[in-house]
Amino acid sequence: MTPGAVDQDRHPGPAGTSRWTSTGTGRPDRSARPGKPAAHAFGLRPAPRHLKHPREGLPLVATSSPTRDAYASPPRGSQRRPADTRRQTWRSRLWRFDDKASPYAYIAPFFLVFGAFGLYPLLYTGWIALHRVEMTGMDRMEWVGWANFDRILHDSEFWTAVTNTFLIGVISVVPQLLVALGLAHLLNYKLRASTFWRTVVLTPYATSVASAALVFALVFRADGGLLNWVLHFVGLGDTNWANGHWTSKIAIAVIVIWRWTGYNALIYLAAMQAVPSDLYEAAALDGASRWQQFRKVTIPSLRPTILFTIVISTIGSLQLFGEPLLLEGGTLGATGGNENQYETLSVYLYNYGWNLGHLGPAAAVAWAMLALLLIIAAVHWLIGRFVRPSAV
Repeated sequence: MTPGAVDQDRHPGPAGTSRWTSTGTGRPDRSARPGKPAAHAFGLRPAPRHLKHPREGLPLVATSSPTRDAYASPPRGSQRRPADTRRQTWRSRLWRFDDKASPYAYIAPFFLVFGAFGLYPLLYTGWIALHRVEMTGMDRMEWVGWANFDRILHDSEFWTAVTNTFLIGVISVVPQLLVALGLAHLLNYKLRASTFWRTVVLTPYATSVASAALVFALVFRADGGLLNWVLHFVGLGDTNWANGHWTSKIAIAVIVIWRWTGYNALIYLAAMQAVPSDLYEAAALDGASRWQQFRKVTIPSLRPTILFTIVISTIGSLQLFGEPLLLEGGTLGATGGNENQYETLSVYLYNYGWNLGHLGPAAAVAWAMLALLLIIAAVHWLIGRFVRPSAV
């Protein structure tokens, strides 16, 4: 008997078949069944069983026969009808579309509103700046190209308005931010009724421009004004605040400082409360005083915030309109004084467009103001590149 043969008389099967079939390795092939070919004939290994082999005693995992699995049909649930497949494909496409399109749907209202009330007026203003348009005949537009821009650039009153705007901005922004920083430092302490004091500081910001300008116009009046009464009481002479070149700018700057100091103070207060307390504790352990902690810890931590408030306040100073317009009111307010001593760019635009009725040059002034704002934004970006790394 050869080594690879198995005695077929040991386990005889029906019809002369053997229950054990030789695999050529000296061990029987248990995958063969009566009337069925051996598993190795299909290139399959026999599936193990939970039963133990009667001779070897090896535990095996029971599964279905590999031969039966080879010829068995796929499970019933795996066969999908074409309609079900199309339905699931449509749902998956809809889900992918919703996942990709929903963020744009959320931000679409903002862009619609901005396009209707921001972008369209901006582009239309640029279109008007290239035409001759009068207030009395807005339906008649004559193409003039860059003539309106050339007109305002060669107008000395335009450059006077630019100078006044920047001077009032410097006079108002610097004291405003310094006072706001001091108020924020005081509010950062553990004070009683801290919420009340924060509300009091923010109250001027809630006041309208017209109300604040009219009240301060009474304060700065030349005859019977509160400030002149105080000056006369202490022995100083009366001052015509609105007619002076510097006094008129100071009067407008006082209105701006009064309205916006509390707003900037709360911004600084929020930034101060974000500074880690460990820095102050380490400075106190090193023997630093309150002033040294404020100068060495607080100020460096607030550099990005201070830069932000400087830029925002500068942009706001370029848009000053209500304060100079209502300081004297009437024709003098619309022209920025009898000698244009406090005429800002916004007042210059208003005078050109609504008093004189020349909408083309007024639109050109609006675009010139936009160019100045873009320059300020570029300067802010350049400075921020150097300030932020040092602040960190």
